Amino acid sequence: GCNPLAETGRSKLQNQRAVLNQQILRAVRMRAGAENLLRATTNNKVREQVLLELSFVNSDLQILKEELEGLNISVEVYQNAEETFSIPLVPLGLKETKDVDFTLPLKDFIQEHYSQDSSEYEDEIADLMDLRQACRTPSRDEAGIEMLISYFLQLGYVENRFFPPTRHIGVLFTWYDSFTGVPVCQQNLLLEKASVLFNIGALYTQIGTRCNRQTQAGLENAVDAFQKAAGVLSYLKETFTHTPSYDMSPAMLSVLVKMMLAQAQECVFEQIGLSGIRNEFFTLVKMTQEVAKVGEVYMQVNTAMNQEPVKENIPYSWSKLAQIKSDHYKALAHYFTATLLCDHELQPGDDEDQQEKALSQLYDCVPEGLMLLDVLKDKVQRKQLGKAHVRKAIVHHEEALRVCGLCKKLRNIEVLQEVLTAAHKRSLLKYAQQETEDDFLSLIQAPDILSKTEHKIETIAPQFSKVKVKDFFHKLGPLTVFSAKQRWTAPRTICLHHEAGELGFSLKGGSPVQIYCLDPACPAASAGLKEGDYIVSVGGVDCKWLGVSEVLEKLKSVGKQPVEMEVISCQDTAASLHSKSATYSMGMQKTYSLICLAMDEDKIDQTKKAPLKLPFLSWGTKNRQKAASTLCLPSAVAGSSQTKKKLSPFTLFNTESSLY
Repeated sequence: GCNPLAETGRSKLQNQRAVLNQQILRAVRMRAGAENLLRATTNNKVREQVLLELSFVNSDLQILKEELEGLNISVEVYQNAEETFSIPLVPLGLKETKDVDFTLPLKDFIQEHYSQDSSEYEDEIADLMDLRQACRTPSRDEAGIEMLISYFLQLGYVENRFFPPTRHIGVLFTWYDSFTGVPVCQQNLLLEKASVLFNIGALYTQIGTRCNRQTQAGLENAVDAFQKAAGVLSYLKETFTHTPSYDMSPAMLSVLVKMMLAQAQECVFEQIGLSGIRNEFFTLVKMTQEVAKVGEVYMQVNTAMNQEPVKENIPYSWSKLAQIKSDHYKALAHYFTATLLCDHELQPGDDEDQQEKALSQLYDCVPEGLMLLDVLKDKVQRKQLGKAHVRKAIVHHEEALRVCGLCKKLRNIEVLQEVLTAAHKRSLLKYAQQETEDDFLSLIQAPDILSKTEHKIETIAPQFSKVKVKDFFHKLGPLTVFSAKQRWTAPRTICLHHEAGELGFSLKGGSPVQIYCLDPACPAASAGLKEGDYIVSVGGVDCKWLGVSEVLEKLKSVGKQPVEMEVISCQDTAASLHSKSATYSMGMQKTYSLICLAMDEDKIDQTKKAPLKLPFLSWGTKNRQKAASTLCLPSAVAGSSQTKKKLSPFTLFNTESSLY
């Protein structure tokens, strides 16, 4: 990873994010204590003091949230260093996490589950922890992406090796919400895997914003990066459906995917117009439809950002920037349409049918009383329709400037103001060139423009198979056999004596080999060898990765001397999985999983058919030994009389000591 102490703009922002996360954590804990005291006390004077304290804490939380939003809209830091005249693109910030010490839990599990000397795996555990630490500060390039993917794949090995489905091993993962700063703590490795995936998508967005948008290659790389970011976030949404963090909820991820695809579409338009836009009829028709597509997708993004439950957690400035871009690119579409109508009169040698067909593709319906062929032939009608498009372009430009002026964060982005102002002045100049004395007679309203693109933007699914990763704990044996799901006896030593060159058993399988067709009367069976045992070593040599022929060779190479062979037997693993599991967040907020729980409660209230179950907090109290998971949640009491409160990023649930 990068040097965490490097004084780069990006590292400074990430350090500020970490500090804000800690301040939010302290403030939320103070509010939790104040709310508990308010519920417990009956003294009016104490209640007044607590209410006053709560008002201060809530104000402090709101200020901290606004500061975090300021970090999320600090887009200038992530843009290309070259001086450009383009609207900034929005990247995602990396999720912050706390240090995790795998040493004791993994060593204990190796000793207890695999019956091996855990001291032999200290280097492997250290490598895993070093890789995780490096992933907190990845470089903003393909090497950083590869490192994050390698850790994600390594977590797959770790999950199968050390995280049994029936219990937790005591490793606590803490990740902070990217938008609210509220921490989520779980002993479930799925939280770690989902957060790493989010950071892979976030890093792709940072790579996309860093590309030089003044070159063809830079724009191609930006489009590719945003498509890959959308692919990773889409994969996260489909694979981890109950992530306990607002920034990874399905609704939020859907919005982020749309935003990344919209930014890719924006880069495609810039790519088409990079070499310049020729003032030619059919070229302008094509550019009009392309830029109208960009305005349409940003309008969809803005609409999605203003829907519940995303609206309360998405940065306000992001929503306004999407609205500004939608108006800006719609204005450009009307400007291009006005240009092709006003600057290109139908000449005797022009193909009327082709121009009429091209122009008809721009409109779903034309103003009443107009025929497109007549508009093309009639200079006055053509000019009037062109001026109507210029007027509509000016309206959209003014709306974009108005919204930009209302948002404090966007108002301070100089290049955004410059681009919007320059486009507005260009449309005003075009209108001034067409102005005549009889303008008041023109009552034509410019119709909406249909969008169309020849460059379809789609998500690119993550290609994890391209990153080759070796299992750190390869020495434990083949993962298909030596996993956390299967229980084994401790290795037993069997002393073999050759009699007439016969072993008294056969071998089968791959790695490791298995005892097959054991003769019950042979000395090996008398020494304790059983049918189906796995051979793990012969003569002190590890055989977990050896095949049948190699193990037979070792057994026969010892001659007439006795040989010691270590074997293990599979134990019955009929233990049932937890039927219930809880998601907790250090007493911070109601997580996305708890929202799902509330929805389930609403359904139960309606149907009245659900069996009586313990409420969430009571269940958590009576099941202290069961740690957090996002796979399944307990159902609430049917017909619960508890008051339902509106969820917000900083909403608390009743905190009990058993949930910490």
